[in-house]
Amino acid sequence: MPDYVISPPQPVTLPIAGTSALFPVRRVYCIGRNYAAHAIEMGHDPDREPPFFFQKNPDNLDPSGVFPYPTQSHDVHHEAEMLVALASGGTDIAIETALDHVYGYGLALDMTRRDLQGAQKKLGRPWEIGKAFERSAPCGPIHPVAAVGHPDAGAVSLTVNGAVRQSGDLNQMIWKVPEMIAYLSTYFELAAGDIILSGTPSGVGPVERGDEMVMSIDGLGALTVQVI
Repeated sequence: MPDYVISPPQPVTLPIAGTSALFPVRRVYCIGRNYAAHAIEMGHDPDREPPFFFQKNPDNLDPSGVFPYPTQSHDVHHEAEMLVALASGGTDIAIETALDHVYGYGLALDMTRRDLQGAQKKLGRPWEIGKAFERSAPCGPIHPVAAVGHPDAGAVSLTVNGAVRQSGDLNQMIWKVPEMIAYLSTYFELAAGDIILSGTPSGVGPVERGDEMVMSIDGLGALTVQVI
């Protein structure tokens, strides 16, 4: 046994739908402004921007169904996204073979301290303070490719207290899942356990303590999250 000087952190895992198995998480990549309408509502031109990514921490992923409203913010927004879980990886992955590396798909929320993110944008600073805070990525179980295939179309929606906030379709992604994987692999060595959050449709907006968020994607079920 290694002689650790402190207790090593517990591995981060996500449940697999319908089983007791767990998916071990290595890294979390998030693509920004990957739906045209969302890019426009954030003040950007989707036709002129190449893909860009930021990262959350693995332990930001939280399948508990509870989202504690974070400190230091008064403007926390929901962003509903499809989660992509990789079973393998590499560098310079071809678009044509990229889907061979996918283990499965799921639902996730990229919760964002929008006021802090906006302040960092104005200063030209990184976004982690607005994106990578504790429990900032509520998520559901992973559905293996063997069960759901590779979703490339289907309704994406999010309601808050029963009112529809976000509504889109996976086919509206600017950069599709194979392109995301191929592009990322030119900058990073992807590996088994990596998670990609694939972007959000328009309609992002604030939540408050006591709200109930319900996200769904056709074929991947629903995710209910209580804001406390």
